[in-house]
Amino acid sequence: MGDLVIEVDVAVVGGGPGGYSAAFRCAELGLETVIVDAGKRLGGACLWEGCIPSKALLHVAALIEDAARARELGVEFGEPRVSLDPLRKWKAERVVGRLARGLTSVAKTKGVEVIGGRAVFESSRELRVEGDQPQKIRFKHAIVATGSLPSRPPGLTLASDRIVDSTAALELPDVPERLLVIGGGYIGLELGQVYASLGSAVTVAEMTDGLLPGPDRDLVQPLARRCEKLFAKIRLGTKVTSLAERGSAIEARFGGDDVEAFDRVLVAVGRGPVSAGLGLETTRASADARGFLAVDERCRTEDPAIYAVGDVTGEPMLAHRAMRQGKVAGEAIAGRPAAFDNVVVPAVVFTDPEVAWCGLTESQAQRDGRRVEVARFAWAASGRAATLGRSDGVTKLIADPDTGRVLGAGIVGPGAGELIAEAALAVEAALTVEDLAATIHTHPTLSETWMEAAEALLQRR
Repeated sequence: MGDLVIEVDVAVVGGGPGGYSAAFRCAELGLETVIVDAGKRLGGACLWEGCIPSKALLHVAALIEDAARARELGVEFGEPRVSLDPLRKWKAERVVGRLARGLTSVAKTKGVEVIGGRAVFESSRELRVEGDQPQKIRFKHAIVATGSLPSRPPGLTLASDRIVDSTAALELPDVPERLLVIGGGYIGLELGQVYASLGSAVTVAEMTDGLLPGPDRDLVQPLARRCEKLFAKIRLGTKVTSLAERGSAIEARFGGDDVEAFDRVLVAVGRGPVSAGLGLETTRASADARGFLAVDERCRTEDPAIYAVGDVTGEPMLAHRAMRQGKVAGEAIAGRPAAFDNVVVPAVVFTDPEVAWCGLTESQAQRDGRRVEVARFAWAASGRAATLGRSDGVTKLIADPDTGRVLGAGIVGPGAGELIAEAALAVEAALTVEDLAATIHTHPTLSETWMEAAEALLQRR
């Protein structure tokens, strides 16, 4: 007997944020849509092994740190005790599981079928689904939303259950006494803070001369100071040249003869696209040398029938970018005048303190030789920050000196991930610093620091 053949309008390969957003939008617009996902689950790495579980654990870490800070206010909770089994169960069932069940319900309501198996293109109009129930899908359009996987730096190929990536680290196998984090980007710092709060002595090794590449250095400074207190050691400008298993420990060599032993090693040096083995050679779509698929403003690849969204299309690898791209792809396939023409994609690092930014950075303007106005408002002058005992934050605006248009923004402090939305809207809508300054902000709040920064720029004119 031959394989079962299904004919649909749209086949979405991958059930992550980009994939399910695309599928749901296609279904809303009357297109018969299926999702093919290897795990037959919706949510992708973001829900199961990335954004959501990491933020759940960061919330726990924040509770522990808040309890410690409360002593300064005269409130004593006693020393926190962490039980890993209930913590794992809460993360898996109450957080991840609940959201996964919600997505399954939405798919059912919208009439989107989720098929389990590995999808391989056989042509620009047909997919082969490999798995327990092999089948073929004939489609009018396909959307590739296969996401990304953690990268491993060349040379560090030792296979050991004591060497983990972010996926394994989020399973909380234990709380190691000594943890080495290779990589000082957002993944390494977020998980490093989680394990440090749970009791690990954390060492971070970063090849560059500063933590967290991307935002301006003045936004990173408060986070760096916090990390210096929380971590056992931060090694900047340091390359881990080899890892070796010695008994119950992993020996890491830093550069030449500098060797240190750790109970576990977390490799957090970035992520790479999942595009190999998709059978794209049978289509007109193709990946570049790094594995990314090039797309136009409608998220269409070189093959008119095949679209791509999310991490597989390149930087920035962020779930909210993927979700926006997914909706654009769905609308474009349905014949609507949609385009991914957003001015900014905000970025957030959910550390303590949080760091968020969007649009043009000051360092980027300097590299480009672009003239800008910059205002920084220190939270030491914020009444709300004082009531929270968190005066270490900074709010920053970058504007065009001729028009006053807001070109970029950054913020560091508790709640920065929520606060960046106003700045992103300001850049996206081409608002001016006068618009921000004239908008009445609730007092006392941290959000009014945007108004204060805008007023500071106006006072210079």
